[in-house]
Amino acid sequence: MEPIRSELFSVERLESHAQSLADAQVVVQHTSAGRPILSRLSENSKVLTIAYRIIAEASRGGRPLTPAAEWLLDNFHVVEEQIREIKNDLPPTFYKELPKLAEGHLEGYPRVFGLAWAFVAHTDSHFDLQTLVRFVNAYQRVQPLTIGELWAIAITLRVILVENLRRLAEAIVRTLQASQEADAYADRMLGAGGEEPVSPAELPAKYRRGPLPSAFAAQLDHRLRDQDEAFAPAHQWLLDRLAAQQTTPDRIIQDELRLQGALNVTVRNIIVSMRMISEIDWSVFFENVSLVDAALRADSDFAAMDFPTRDLYRRAIERFARGSGHTELEVTRRAIARAKQAKAAGSEGKLSDRERDPGYYLIARGAGLLEREIKFQPPPREWLTRLNLAI
Repeated sequence: MEPIRSELFSVERLESHAQSLADAQVVVQHTSAGRPILSRLSENSKVLTIAYRIIAEASRGGRPLTPAAEWLLDNFHVVEEQIREIKNDLPPTFYKELPKLAEGHLEGYPRVFGLAWAFVAHTDSHFDLQTLVRFVNAYQRVQPLTIGELWAIAITLRVILVENLRRLAEAIVRTLQASQEADAYADRMLGAGGEEPVSPAELPAKYRRGPLPSAFAAQLDHRLRDQDEAFAPAHQWLLDRLAAQQTTPDRIIQDELRLQGALNVTVRNIIVSMRMISEIDWSVFFENVSLVDAALRADSDFAAMDFPTRDLYRRAIERFARGSGHTELEVTRRAIARAKQAKAAGSEGKLSDRERDPGYYLIARGAGLLEREIKFQPPPREWLTRLNLAI
């Protein structure tokens, strides 16, 4: 699998891309379990653990490691922590409520998963909070995200970073194993340990057809170059193989250096980004990008309330939206409209101060008025609770 890496965008280009993405994404119109994300996470965890063990064994054996391999080896505890946090923060019930994509290569995954994928791909896994805020705000200028989706951004970024690191770890291990195989093959051709040298034709089976991988060819060239004249035919055989691939050892080495340089940058970005994501107060990010919060702040004393109270408002809005077919922003605006009507009536002394706040219609006695207005249908378990209270 190829790394999650695409053209590197400036912040302005990222904002434009976010708007294009919002225009293009098609969402399933009903609640869907979607494609299981935790099973993929478990698979990624296993692959990364295997890669870590292979790299650690090579290190103990004294083999030189690429910078990317060293990053993974030294920071594997950071990766394990991310995987634990994802499992804790993404319960199945929450995941099910996230709107899912109806088409494309991420069909069945949450819409916000596609958003995070694009952000990671076009930043080369480099996380910057202000860039993310601008990216999300640009997306919402075209398509508002739900409260749940905004809370899920941190989790999905972690998921994508783990996915990307898995892909890079596989490339790191392929390079390491190809280099090891080249050394073993060179030892056989050079008669290391007093063994009889073998013919270059006795190449390992998987390398007999098709182009030689750059890591294998580069290490083999390193071992065979500048040997005694007795081994010149072996090096010439390698030169001929590469010529048949329309390349040379120098070009192969340059290609491998570019590949390892790119791997190092991306792995480093992933590890640093994982650390930053764990240090951020995501409630502050949420309230900076939430359109529901912006609407409530503009037309009420919402900003002056404490966080638990603000969260009660948001949870009520989510509940009303799920049970009415209205969007969260529509529910919010209707609650605000009722509060404004109460303010107007309040000048004549007809309504209390509490009725002039949207919260009265979201979490207090006025909730019944809003329920009837939006034709709210409570879930079956809530009907049972209401019946019991009425008896």
